[in-house]
Amino acid sequence: MYRFEVEKMITVTGLSKMYASQLLFQDVNLQLNTNNCYGIVGANGSGKSTLLRILNGKEMADTGEIQLPRHVRLGILNQDHFQYENIDILDVVMMGHTELWNALKEQEQILSCSDEDFDADRYAKLEDIILSLDGYSFEARAAEILAGLNIQTDKHREPLSVLSGGYKLRVLLGQVLASNPDVLFLDEPTNHLDIISINWLEGFLKEYKGLAIVVSHDHHFLHTVCKNIIDVDYQAVTLYKGNYNRFTQRKVEERKLREKEIEKRKREIDEQKAFITRFKAKATKARQANSRVKRIAKIEIEELAASSRRKPYFKLDMKRASGKMVLQIKNICKSYDQKPVLSHVGFTINRGDKVAIIGPNGIGKSTLLKIVMNTLQADAGDFSWGHETHVGYFAQDHNEQLGQPKQDLLSSFWEECPLEPIGFCYGKLAEVLFSREETSKKIENLSGGEAARLLIAKIAVKKPNVLVLDEPNNHLDLEGIAALSQALNNYPGTILFVSHDRWLVESLATRIIEITPSGIDDYHGSYRDFMERRTLDHLDRKQSIAIERTRKKRKK
Repeated sequence: MYRFEVEKMITVTGLSKMYASQLLFQDVNLQLNTNNCYGIVGANGSGKSTLLRILNGKEMADTGEIQLPRHVRLGILNQDHFQYENIDILDVVMMGHTELWNALKEQEQILSCSDEDFDADRYAKLEDIILSLDGYSFEARAAEILAGLNIQTDKHREPLSVLSGGYKLRVLLGQVLASNPDVLFLDEPTNHLDIISINWLEGFLKEYKGLAIVVSHDHHFLHTVCKNIIDVDYQAVTLYKGNYNRFTQRKVEERKLREKEIEKRKREIDEQKAFITRFKAKATKARQANSRVKRIAKIEIEELAASSRRKPYFKLDMKRASGKMVLQIKNICKSYDQKPVLSHVGFTINRGDKVAIIGPNGIGKSTLLKIVMNTLQADAGDFSWGHETHVGYFAQDHNEQLGQPKQDLLSSFWEECPLEPIGFCYGKLAEVLFSREETSKKIENLSGGEAARLLIAKIAVKKPNVLVLDEPNNHLDLEGIAALSQALNNYPGTILFVSHDRWLVESLATRIIEITPSGIDDYHGSYRDFMERRTLDHLDRKQSIAIERTRKKRKK
């Protein structure tokens, strides 16, 4: 239920922000309207999350003003799950709507003491509040949100502490979605979600009638839910109307037009200078030469700010091809605390396959990769690598693969190619955006994106003919993900990978293996074809059920 009739929700005027001596953006002017989803994009460190925090009041700008309607209700994702550890999961979600939750709890308290002292007037006021907020269906709505985020119904009345860290953050996401805000702020909401839950969240945001502002590195998510893109780049903030794909086209086109206009003005100045040089000494042309000097003075050449976006260069190759059969998995089983995760999983991967392992969180995707990489023991079953297979592994938790925490970045990389000169190492690290000064940075001080780029570079220099990748794009920005996708598509070897990024899966996979509680679905084809087939299967099932119901009614 949306409360505001006004179209304008947030008006931003003259906003600027600096960190130390670094200017993030200046003179930002925006108008953000209801019934819209805006995606904030930009390179890591450009100021995306800073802008989001300024808009929701969690951080102050250096200059400028932000105007919102009075009594506007903001929905801001809370990352602190510790305060809710002993509270039922469903209640944690319902607590997001503070006014309704308080009214329901107070009404419950009045009823519990009704034999002693029943406050009829207060009860009536609470009843009005609850009815106006559709409160008697609130628990069902909260449960529906949890189901959409793939938190099973049998967990809803258990304390939050029973869930893993990623699932606790899902509950907090559910809390802010259930709060019925007028403005919804989401910073990387897909980070801890699987493909099924991301798809549900997209549907939720499409139906949302308020104003949603999202920071995300997920191409598919941005393209699907955002009607407008806010680009943080060139020390400025620019609003583009249209989805993410339209934004990328328009940004390139606009930059080319501006560069073309600058070149045109520079040529004009050069032509005028050539005329002046040639004729300034001639009395008959002196007047024209002076006129052209004045004309040059009036020509303004805009100095374009450098983009904060930097695209790494990932080049993945192999020394030699493997045998035809790359990996054979037979009846792999694995349980945690007597809870089955993988049950009789088996399939064969051949040379050149690009296989995406998909499925909900907790189904055993990463577990399977750990087993075939010998970092985890299966309870039953077996696997074997084929002839001449040389594997490069990107683990989801890859701290140990990077080197010792106190080790510097350069020595960590050089360990992979000790026979190469130091200049080779500097060059390869520069390709993945590490300057010479940055190569002395300690492993323990690397950001998530820096660690991912380093590990990809370490894998690439070994030239394996098989890649096993567990969420390789998790900490990369949009440019890094695009560069990785390009490198993987050009890679001539075999790939087995897990990713919740549908854009990456769709652009890369030639085969989909979905792990489900009832077994695996092994589909030879693209992700798009896989989803179309699954949708058709679902529609066919619905149609079959409808036909069966009609047949039974006729019999009666």
